[in-house]
Amino acid sequence: MAAQIQTIRAMRIPGTDIHHAPAVKAGPWVFLNGIEALDYASGLHPDVVGKPGMPHHGLPRNRREGDFICARFKELLAAAGTDFANTVRLDQYYPTWKAVDPYHLARHAAFGSYIPPSTSVIMPSLLASGADITASVLAVMPGSGLEPKRVPTPTVTSPVWSGFVPAVRAGDFVFVAGQMARGADGNPDPRAHVAAHSRWGGYEIRRQTEYLIQQKFVPALQAAGSSLANAVKAQIYLRHVEDTAHCLDVWNAHFGTRQCALSVVPTADFGLVPGNIEINLVALTDAGKTSKQVIDEGIAAEMSFGAAAVRAGDLLFCSGLMALDAGGPIAAIAKGAGLPHFGAAARGQMEYIVRALETLCRAGGTSLDNVVRIHQFHTDLAQFYPMHRAWQEALGGAPVPFTAVQVPAPLPVPACSVIVDPWVYAPN
Repeated sequence: MAAQIQTIRAMRIPGTDIHHAPAVKAGPWVFLNGIEALDYASGLHPDVVGKPGMPHHGLPRNRREGDFICARFKELLAAAGTDFANTVRLDQYYPTWKAVDPYHLARHAAFGSYIPPSTSVIMPSLLASGADITASVLAVMPGSGLEPKRVPTPTVTSPVWSGFVPAVRAGDFVFVAGQMARGADGNPDPRAHVAAHSRWGGYEIRRQTEYLIQQKFVPALQAAGSSLANAVKAQIYLRHVEDTAHCLDVWNAHFGTRQCALSVVPTADFGLVPGNIEINLVALTDAGKTSKQVIDEGIAAEMSFGAAAVRAGDLLFCSGLMALDAGGPIAAIAKGAGLPHFGAAARGQMEYIVRALETLCRAGGTSLDNVVRIHQFHTDLAQFYPMHRAWQEALGGAPVPFTAVQVPAPLPVPACSVIVDPWVYAPN
């Protein structure tokens, strides 16, 4: 099956064979992937670096970085035929919390009064040395019937300093921003935490997870005409990877076991100091014409914590995938461990994941050629290149819509070194 997507402003990174797809148009959807303030020849763009020898002249460096990224958003969205008013989701990763507020100022200046549902988390490192922000955007085409409509959520708010809309509807789709255990005033909500000075009487991650589901997602989805049963994709960011089983126990009690595509990602830090978890969500409206199809066979169940994939309309959402078979981590990981700088273990993992994704694409009525968004969560970014080669070969040299960040080690399966979170266009 030939690709049914259009790559916009594809680039080969100078001096490499890395072929990046910063923007992909797929039917009514536009995906911006891994947007950073780089010149791709030497690193940070000179406009961000500032005047040589005068680091404190002009705007703060992270504000310049944010302005550059937002200008890049605007350019790519315009090239695709859309704009800020038609954005429905933002994902941002930073290696330092100090970059967040300057970026928010840039974002407010660029987006104006409407900022779509957003998720921001702190990760150890990005691909480019010195870069403090990488961001991805999902937008829709004007006139598509998917134009975003704010969902009134009086009990589900966003911090005033962020200013994003907590939830929007786009046709039959509902996009809910990353939620944390904070009240409407921006402070920790006591209902989400074990009582001070208590050894027991609750377990912190269970309390926070329960709070997010009951106090954030249930009312937000109800306000949008949706429900937990129609959740199709979620990302769970965890401060402590050892909390995974507790978190999933609570999650499955509400959403059902393996009924939603789900990624569980170790995270270095959050905007809420005592927060141990942040979750974002995509769902379908209950009364809409778009149906939810759970795809959970054909690959090893151990590869993911949620349904292997969920098809919703013309999008195939996959769970975060790790290189596991029924017996645990694939043999290529152990075989390549003695030669870490040759990249065999890294490449073996990605080749295995790509083959699994090909299987899921066939089951979902689409093909790997239609992949539109690949978020890669690495414990070691030195493995990015051998892993990228697996994508380049699988896609026949076509540009790859990647975002790659380093996450804290270990992953939920310690022998694995990457989680891949892919979305695929699946036209009817």
